[in-house]
Amino acid sequence: MSYQKPRILLNYKDLFFSLIPLVLIVVVFAGVASQCSFAAKGPTQGAIPHFDIKSALASDAKSLTFPIRNPAVPADWTPNSGSRASIAGPGGGAVSTVGYITHQGTYMQLTQTDATEEALARFVLGSRYASGTQPLGNQQWTVYAEPTEETAWIADLGAARVLIKGAGNEGAFKTLAEAVAAAQPLAR
Repeated sequence: MSYQKPRILLNYKDLFFSLIPLVLIVVVFAGVASQCSFAAKGPTQGAIPHFDIKSALASDAKSLTFPIRNPAVPADWTPNSGSRASIAGPGGGAVSTVGYITHQGTYMQLTQTDATEEALARFVLGSRYASGTQPLGNQQWTVYAEPTEETAWIADLGAARVLIKGAGNEGAFKTLAEAVAAAQPLAR
């Protein structure tokens, strides 16, 4: 004689009690693999990855055909990422991108390219369109702002186009824009 309930009599309580051992096994494996932690006071700021922006931009300046600038950002901004890509199609070109974490903990991206402004905007921003301009010093920046998206500014610096994008406030955008406009192209 079987000691199990007939299937017709099983309910959510039985399901719940059968899942408890499985959940405990998953928690044990995750703990052993150090893939989870518990913080009673909520998440904490992790370490910002180290990125040698000076070497990366110097390398880009030597290998790419357009002028690359290394802006003098505030000392409390931490470079944390960089990449190279290319924009295919009409008006495309090579792309150099670096990222910073500002003193407020927000991310700001600097993208430099020899592509046209339209190609750069489509590559980084998708289907967004310009919503205005921002004059800053002698440089005119085209602003791409939408309520649910990160703001972006694009400027034409002659042989190169520059895009600034991120979660920073207007002060962070102005700081990075002024630093880029003031920076001289790196030696080839």
